[in-house]
Amino acid sequence: MELMLDTIELDKIASYNECLNISGVTSNPSIIKKHGKVNIESHMKEIRKIIGPEKSLHIQVVGVSSEDMIADARKIINEIDQNAYVKIPTTTEGLKAMKELKKEGFNVTATAIYSIFQGLMAINVGVDYIAPYFNRMENMGVNSLEVLTHLQNEIDRSKSETKILAASFKNSKQVVEALSTGAKSVTIGTEIIEENLDTAAVNQAVIDFNQDWFSLYNKNSI
Repeated sequence: MELMLDTIELDKIASYNECLNISGVTSNPSIIKKHGKVNIESHMKEIRKIIGPEKSLHIQVVGVSSEDMIADARKIINEIDQNAYVKIPTTTEGLKAMKELKKEGFNVTATAIYSIFQGLMAINVGVDYIAPYFNRMENMGVNSLEVLTHLQNEIDRSKSETKILAASFKNSKQVVEALSTGAKSVTIGTEIIEENLDTAAVNQAVIDFNQDWFSLYNKNSI
């Protein structure tokens, strides 16, 4: 399983990079807006310093036309991070850009996937990752598990090197469900990690264990 963090918060990236084997960091304009305006070039370079050269950093274009998307992609690689995965929305214009960028040797992540058909088209042009939006599909009445299963079956059938990078989760249950379909990668917000590792029940168990040990040995360590 590849676990990526869907955030640009430097302190949280540093914290979870220490305790987890994260595979990379993903971002998009909405995540950046949530965090607050930053200097994109310097901020992404700081993220790269934290995660190191081997992990993947996914940065999204903002252009709408294929020409603008390609220009954005080149700027990302030339000015921000030469090893970045360029995230491109899976539209007709986006697919044009993806096809050209793959010819040029770019790392490409097809994002904003809401349907099986979109995913199939992105696989067709040979992108590195496809990012189906799990919770957003559920909100639209689309069966997310069916979408991920079909896409993974096509990847297996065609022996494609494309990987599913499942995204847009509201809770840990959805993450587990996505992985159960065979998806190799997930990107999750740090709030989901926090909600499941730092719960009241877990913290109380730690306290109880410590108190039980102390009652027997009158010390807080072995």
